[in-house]
Formats: sequence, C-alpha cells, structure tokens
Amino acid sequence: MTGPIEEKSFDTMVEAVSNVQRRKLLVALLEHNPQDDSPVVVADDESEIDAVERLVTMNHVHLPKLEEHGFIVWDRANDEVSKGPNFDQIRPLLEMLVRHEDELPDDWI
Repeated sequence: MTGPIEEKSFDTMVEAVSNVQRRKLLVALLEHNPQDDSPVVVADDESEIDAVERLVTMNHVHLPKLEEHGFIVWDRANDEVSKGPNFDQIRPLLEMLVRHEDELPDDWI
C-alpha cells in the first residue's frame, strides 16, 4: 500500500521503531535500497520454531505496519522491501539511533 506523502506524527514514528525487527529493517534501508529479504537464518540461540514465528510475525505484522505508514514499499511478489514515500520523515530518528548506537543497549539496533 503506497500513496502520497502523508505527514506522520512523532508518536507514529516512535511506534514504528518500537520493535527491534522493524528498527533493524528501517536502519538497513538507510543505506540499501531496494532491500532484498534475506534468507531465514536460525541463530545459535534461536530454535527453528522461533525463526518461523519471527518470519510469520514479520510478514503479518511488521511489514504491513511499516507499509501502512508509508515508511516502506513491500513488493510481496519479489520479496523486496524499499523506502516508502514517508521514509524521509523517519530518517532523522533512525540516523539519531545509528549515531548513538555505541551508547545504546545491544538489542536496540
């Protein structure tokens, strides 16, 4: 769901970055566009069930939410995510997080 640029509130932007999966995706888009979905990788501390659950949540919750706000464009047919029409509104918040990454807890970005 893409559309014209729509002014987003600070609360909407904070809610968009309130989940680590969404933060990681948005931060990745700062430098990469389009962002291809990477293959499922099961971390040493993550079970296959957890990995599948994370993927399902990404596809059914996180990507639709970011797309709804226009922060991303999600091409489901090609499994690609790129910057949406409202991405530049959230860019300063993302850049601030990246700039201060060394001062933040490890699981924030």
